[in-house]
Order: sequence, then C-alpha cells, then structure tokens
Amino acid sequence: MRNFWGLIRAYWTSERWVEAWLLTLSIGFLTAAASKASVWMAVASGDLLNSIVNIHDPLQANPLAVILSNAGLLILLMILKEVGFVGFRHLLSTTLHRKWRGWLNNRFNEALLDQNHTHYHLQQGGGDNSPEMPDNIDQRVQESIKGMTGGAIGLAMGILGVLMSVLFVGQKLIEMSTEVSGFAFLGAYGTATLAFVAIALYVPFSTWIAMRIGRVLETITVEMQRSEGSYRSEMTTFLRRSFQVAASDGENVQKAVNEGLYSGVDRAWARFTRYDACYMSFTSIYNYFAVRIVAYLPGLLPYMSHTISLKNYITGAELVGSMINECSWFIQVMPAIANLKANAKRVTELAEAIHIVQQPANFYARSGVSEFRHSTQHELFGLTVRNLELMHRDNTTAPFLSVAHLRFRKGDWTYLKGESGSGKTCLLKAINGLWPHGRGDIILPEKVDALYAAQEVKLPAVSLKQLVCLPKGESEFKDVSVAAALHRADMGDFIEDISRDARDGTSWDQLLSGGQKQKLVLARILLHKPGILFLDEATGALDPQAKIAFHQAIRDYCPSITVISVMHEHEPPKSKSGYNFYSHVLEIQNGQADLVSLRPTMRPATTVETIARHPTVQPMIAAE
Repeated sequence: MRNFWGLIRAYWTSERWVEAWLLTLSIGFLTAAASKASVWMAVASGDLLNSIVNIHDPLQANPLAVILSNAGLLILLMILKEVGFVGFRHLLSTTLHRKWRGWLNNRFNEALLDQNHTHYHLQQGGGDNSPEMPDNIDQRVQESIKGMTGGAIGLAMGILGVLMSVLFVGQKLIEMSTEVSGFAFLGAYGTATLAFVAIALYVPFSTWIAMRIGRVLETITVEMQRSEGSYRSEMTTFLRRSFQVAASDGENVQKAVNEGLYSGVDRAWARFTRYDACYMSFTSIYNYFAVRIVAYLPGLLPYMSHTISLKNYITGAELVGSMINECSWFIQVMPAIANLKANAKRVTELAEAIHIVQQPANFYARSGVSEFRHSTQHELFGLTVRNLELMHRDNTTAPFLSVAHLRFRKGDWTYLKGESGSGKTCLLKAINGLWPHGRGDIILPEKVDALYAAQEVKLPAVSLKQLVCLPKGESEFKDVSVAAALHRADMGDFIEDISRDARDGTSWDQLLSGGQKQKLVLARILLHKPGILFLDEATGALDPQAKIAFHQAIRDYCPSITVISVMHEHEPPKSKSGYNFYSHVLEIQNGQADLVSLRPTMRPATTVETIARHPTVQPMIAAE
C-alpha cells in the first residue's frame, strides 16, 4: 500500500473481498439504473412540455388530464430515481466508505503497533541521509484515510455515471436522430452527431481549465492539511502540559507559539478561498451555458426547418443537458479530486515510512551506526552486555558511553549512578532495543519477562484493572489478584473501582496524581512479577518514605527479580532497617561504566510484613 493504486485496490483483494465486491457491484447496478432513469425522465419531460404547448389543440379531448398524466409519470420517475436508485446507492456507498476506512484503519493500526515499536521509530526521524518522516501521524490515520476513501468512492461513482450516461443517453440520442438541413452528409445521424460534437468541444475544453485550477487547489490542500495538523498537534500537547504552562506563567510564550502556527493555517486558507471562489464562479458560468445554450444548439436547426417536433426538440435538449451534466462531473468535483489526491499522498507517505522503519536497524544505519546484536542465553547466565557503544545520530566516531562487559545475574539489584546526561537512561533504552545508534551485543535470558517502568506515566482510557494488567489483557488475571496488587502498592482506596474506566466522570489519567500513577505501575510490577525490571526514574514523584515502600514491596513480593534502576538520588535507597536494596552500583563517568558491588549493611528481612486489615481487600488476599 505504498503507492496510490496499491492503496486503492488493497481492500478489494483482502480477506474481505466478498464484502467489498458485493457492495461495489450493487453500487454499479444502481448507478446504471439511475442513468437509465435519466433517459426516462428526459422523455417524460418532453411529453409534459409538449402537452402544455398543445393545450389549446382542438384535437386533444382532455388536455388537462394529459398534462396531469404526464406530470404524474415524471414525478414517479423522479421518485424512483432519487429515492429508489440514488438514495439507496448513497446508503450503500457510505457503507462501503465506512467499511473500507475501517479496514484501512485496522491495517495501519496493526502496522504502527507491531512488535518492532514502529510507532516509536516513526517519531524518532532519521538524519541527513534518511527520508523525512511523516508529520502529524494522527491526522494521516484519521482524517486523510477518511478523506481518501470517501473521495475515491465518489470519483469511481462519477466515472461510472459518465460511462452509463454515454451508453444510455447516447443510445437514445441516436434513436431520435434525424437529418439536418445543410449537413446532409451526416445522413440520419445528423442531430445526434451535432449533439456529440457540441459535448466533445464544450466539456474537454472546460475540463482543461478546471484541471489547471485543480492543480493549484491540490497543492494548497496539502499545505492546509499540514498546517492544520501542526496547529492541532501543538494544541493537544499544550493541553497535556497545561499545569506546567500555568505554573511557569508561560501563557504569553504559548500564545505566541499558537499564533505563529495559526498564521500558517490562515495563509493557506486565504489562498484556498481565493482559488475556490474562482473555481465556483467558473463552474456557475459553465453550468448556465451548458443547460441554457449548449444543450439547445444541436436541435435548433432541425427544429427551425420543421424536421423535428417541439417534443423531440425538448427531449433532445434534455438528453444533451443530462449527458453534459454527467460528463461534467469531473469539473464539478475537481476540488474534491484535489482533496483526494492530497489525502492519498499523505496516506501513501505514511505507508512508505512504516515500510522503511519496520526494519529499525536498516533505517537507523542510514543516518549513523546501528549495529546492535540482540540474542538470548540460558536464564542462569542472566543479562549480558558486551562491547556496547552508544552514539548520537550522524556521529560515527565518538560514542558518549562505552561498556566493555556487564552481567546482571538473577536477583541482582543494580543502581545506575552518574551525572545528568551521562547516558543512564540511554543504556536502559539500548538494552530494550529503543536506542537507535551505536553497536554492541545484548544477550537476554531465555523465557524471562522484562518490564520497563518510566518516570512519566500516561494512562490510556481503559478500566483500572486493565491498567494494572498491562501489557497483558485483563481477562488473564482474576479480580482478587489485581486487588491484592493494588493493596500492596498502597492503592487500596481504588479497589472498588477496578472495573471502571473513570471515577465521577474523570479518567484515571486525569484523576491520579504523579505519585499515584507510579504506585499504579508498582501494582503492575507486583501482579506480573517480571524476571527483569528496568526502573527509569520510576519513583521520581514519590516522597522518601514512599520510595522505600516502593522498593520494599518489590523486594518482598518479587524475591528473584533482577532490577536495573535509574534515580535522581546520589546514593541508592535503603530499607527502614538500614539494609541495602541494591547489591551493585553501575557508575558512569567520562563515558565509561564501572560496576561496583555493595555490601549489605545488615541482614535482610526474610518474611513479608503483615498486611493491614482492609474491609474490601482482606478476604480477597486471603482467597489469593
């Protein structure tokens, strides 16, 4: 799906091809029926006008009844076309739009959220030698896919309508055709030939003008989408950091940022409105000439020479007008086509970028060194890091952190110590495959789950139980186990709400404080009991006593865990009894990492403290 046609046809060749083709063929049938109904309506309209003109004809016994009969037939045909054909076609086309968009959305969702963390790599960007990464991914997935699918369906329906109109209306024009005085060489197809010539001259020339304007509209539409996406993205980011802006009195700076981004939106919008106004004026003039002049010209000469009747003249004009209208569909929807092309371009750019970053090592190698080798070994050997060098983008000579050999054995607690910017967090990211540039061997223990706990916790809008069960599904754990984990993490007050995705209408992400979110992560750790735990300043929002309780809970309930931790503290925390939680310190200085063993200051506790009585949790914990 990295080019326009591949993106367009993917749904029709997917596992849901029966659904796609059934809807498509139904829409095609109704489009053909609507075109045929236009012929019937043109004939009925000619009969009606002819009966009105001949209302005083003495040969008509009951002219009013004839007029009413013709008018009733025209109304019935109009209802059949607009309700039975066009209306039902609209229902099917919107259904196709919804299902096609849903299928594409799922495909991109799966691609972005794959095991390679594609969504993360897309936002890291490459370097000077790498392709530019797509901006505003959310807008491309939401708005651009929706606009592209709707525009493509409309375009296909319009083209099919033109073909059906040429078939049915053209057939009727040929059927009604007669000789034209002065054009005897055309024979019996004189009026039909003149009609086709008029259409062939008028529509293509006007379409050429429309395309010239349309190209400009397409360029401006892409610019508008980009600027609108940037403005919306900044607003979303601003609202997420609203407290920081208020606390720092940063409203004036934020206001200037917002105004600068919106000025880009306004400039693109102003250009678009000017060209759109020109296009609207052009189409209005075009439609007027098509219906009032061009449609009546082909039959004028034969009507003046009494070769055809008024009825046939009016019917022919209606048919020519109908064909011009159908063939002019391209002109009418040129702005929509420009929008379609702009949306398709943004979607295919995203698809191409996803394809590129699905092999992260190859992608990052374009802008620097990316030679990490990940493998596994028996769990008894723990986690091993060898010959590791971490670098920045486009820097192939000077690593900012070098590690010759490290081994983290089962049960080791290692505290990473170093100045800010020394590379502590980068080391954790590299071990987890989230740092792009550098080289080295990272050997993980087999059949051991790892969990990465970061400082900043963003909670999706799901139930409290699901938040604790992440990354697994909530169906994999019993409520009693989740409740026990929450209680042990000092989050017992929220146990009654584990099945809810909000409390009093407020989502958990907004309701919980920074410290409570970090305790929620602790509950997740206690529930999953991972073999390796990475703590990336995961206690930064907790007070000293809460930090001790955080570590004590992990020590008590995950006795064999391997912990690798980054914190702000100069010295690693100790238990209330003075025992060192951490067995090692990995000190990073001058780009080098040295592992030092710590001696315990006293004998560690061997039993878990008695859990405080809680009216809701106590029976759950007992049951567990």
